[in-house]
Amino acid sequence: MAANRAAPVRPSLRLTQNDGDGNRIHNQILIDLPQKEREVLFPKLEFVRLMVHQILHEPGDTLKSVYFCNGGLISVLTVFSDGKSVEVGLIGKEGLVGLPLIAGFRTSATRTIVQIEATAFRIDGEKLLDLLPQCPTLERRLHQASQIMTMEVTQIAACNRLHEVEQRLARWLLMSADRIGSDAVPLTQELLAQMLGTRRASVTVAAGFLQKAGLISYTRGDVKIVDRAGLEDEACECYRIMQRQIRDWARGAK
Repeated sequence: MAANRAAPVRPSLRLTQNDGDGNRIHNQILIDLPQKEREVLFPKLEFVRLMVHQILHEPGDTLKSVYFCNGGLISVLTVFSDGKSVEVGLIGKEGLVGLPLIAGFRTSATRTIVQIEATAFRIDGEKLLDLLPQCPTLERRLHQASQIMTMEVTQIAACNRLHEVEQRLARWLLMSADRIGSDAVPLTQELLAQMLGTRRASVTVAAGFLQKAGLISYTRGDVKIVDRAGLEDEACECYRIMQRQIRDWARGAK
């Protein structure tokens, strides 16, 4: 699948929590950076719109840009030699695409693909690395984001191996809703099957089970969480483990 180019909207940001076109900054790494760091970083950022199914990186691609996700949903997929893939990570407004660059690695090990239309603040990877000595708060947040992503990838890998489809679907819907800030998740069963690494028929059965239990409503191309507390109870323990770890780290972070 050929990668589409991200469409630039404007070349820089004003030193506020909005850009010059009124686009609100939602990315949690960029929000509330110290003034000095914003003065260094923001002029180098480019606001871009990312289309559904747009591929940002394939395995082996040279990483040229970092994307601070500002809205929407981006999936991280492990791709196998037979073309099959399974999701091992989700990125929303809490994170970014291009973390290997922060560790000095220049290529991608995974596919990153836009699942829900997104916006992001893009910066050239080399420029970002050059700026980090002047931006200690940003650098610390990037390292924290890397640790959180590693923890989530590890937990999701275990989840995909050990838990039933309906539990994994509940966990995935909760994670997606958290990242897009909405209980309505616009995704098809075919896409859900691909993300969960299972057959579409299995997703149909799992979605039907959750809907019959009154936890979600499902229409073609759209899933809505109706009973979040009930969905959390139905999900495997992986969702709670990840949420608890993030809260624990947040309390202890400087």
